[in-house]
Amino acid sequence: MSEFSKNERKILEKHFSNSDKNVFAVITPRQVDRGALMSRYSRTDKSMRKIFLDEFLKNKNRGEEFYDRVLLEYGDDSVAELGIGQIAVEGLSNIAVKKIEDRRIGFSYLEKSSRYVSWDKKVKGKYKFLYEPTIMKTKFADEYADACNFDFDVYSKNIEPMLKLIREKDSINNYKFKDKDGKEKKFNAINDELVIKSAIRIYNAATKAKALDALRSLLPASTLTNVGVTGNGRAFEYLLSILFASKLKEENELASEIKHELDTTIKSFVRRADDKYGKVLQKYLNLIKKSAQNTTKSSISGTPTKGKVVKLAESESEEKAINSVISAIIYEQSQGLSFDQILKQVKKMGQTKKKKIITEMSNARKNRRHRPSRAFEMTDYTFDLVTNFGMFRDFHRHRALTLERQLLTTLHGYDTPQEVKELGIQKEFKECMNNTDYVFKRIQKNYPEEAQYVVNFAYNYPYMMKMNLREATHMIELRTVPQGHQDYRIVAQKMYKSINKKHPILSKIMKYVDMNKYDLERFESEKRTEAKRAKQ
Repeated sequence: MSEFSKNERKILEKHFSNSDKNVFAVITPRQVDRGALMSRYSRTDKSMRKIFLDEFLKNKNRGEEFYDRVLLEYGDDSVAELGIGQIAVEGLSNIAVKKIEDRRIGFSYLEKSSRYVSWDKKVKGKYKFLYEPTIMKTKFADEYADACNFDFDVYSKNIEPMLKLIREKDSINNYKFKDKDGKEKKFNAINDELVIKSAIRIYNAATKAKALDALRSLLPASTLTNVGVTGNGRAFEYLLSILFASKLKEENELASEIKHELDTTIKSFVRRADDKYGKVLQKYLNLIKKSAQNTTKSSISGTPTKGKVVKLAESESEEKAINSVISAIIYEQSQGLSFDQILKQVKKMGQTKKKKIITEMSNARKNRRHRPSRAFEMTDYTFDLVTNFGMFRDFHRHRALTLERQLLTTLHGYDTPQEVKELGIQKEFKECMNNTDYVFKRIQKNYPEEAQYVVNFAYNYPYMMKMNLREATHMIELRTVPQGHQDYRIVAQKMYKSINKKHPILSKIMKYVDMNKYDLERFESEKRTEAKRAKQ
């Protein structure tokens, strides 16, 4: 391109990946300038690099000035999506991290794993759980701290015994590994020292994950974790308003801390989170919450369900669903016909032809990552679920669906992992649960939201999920893979059975649901990880 002089190109190459191609990356260091450039780009016929030279280079505050004008004067919220922030939040509870991860659009999260990292370490003589500030100022402070400490004591002292039990129960000699010639052999038939070391690494990682999975049920929701969050400015601004509106002190303090850090990188994108506009939004959020509470008290009654629930609560007839899905399949390739015109003709198709169309769509999928087309978003399923809180944390990661959840309580009973029974620590486990129930009920009377912090991962938790068939296919296939936690594998399998019973033809698209049972879930996954490591 001849648009720039030699000197201009030299300047531009500090802020863009190149100065002479039609495709280039924006690498100017300030996020606010990157976003402002993108937005300004849509309002002029100049090239982006020309805008930078003419309007941004000499004016160091150009980005902030632009955003202040567009966001505050014109209210163009979409431009706030052009600024990206990345933050790490360390030492927040499993209550607060779920509130953050409730936000579905504009974010990506990475949270500390409970199956690869143990929670037995102490910091300055204390286990890593939140001493919830409101509770710690009440007469329940000692009971709360004692309950959490007892949970961590039982968890910590049983890590090695649980690991020993799992390794005795499921010996490394039961498993096959690839030798140096690529042949699968039982461990005790392998002679090569490097292969033996690799096999031991695989087995140790898989058995450790199994042990920590079994014991995580003991952890209280106050357990401190870490999360990395990447998101755009608009998403962060809404998240901050949600946290500022919370009744929990931890979440209010997190909002202030997150905003302070984002002000160092994308200040213009999040300035409205707690200003006069933000406070109006916060008031609205609390108003709709209060309205829902009042409606519930005046109109709804019943007894909480004990134990696990996996129930397909709502879906349409398969005939109607098939007609909608097939019409959407055809729509893209039709020559100008409306959806209504296509739907009327599809309704007249024979059942055999309809079944053939769905079968062809299913046969086209060659692996789990071949997602069904968007046409399969035309029918929905609503599930009532009551599962242990530890398992909920895994399902909660699926954000392309509608998930509503209640407060965490002890009202629905708890799950006792089979490994806990086999290790012979049922008495201690039950003591932890009973102690939690007692302390929870004492706190809940006056502090229902704060009482959540003392509840263990083992306790059952009610939530509902509404998803279309395309998302159901993705979620259920993913959550039934061999390396998945047995708790959510069983629930995902039950969800598949419910859909298959209601929609036997359409459910053919769910081609990679694994209905098998596995003893050492992480084994094959660890083998693949070790194979990748060996190639590096």
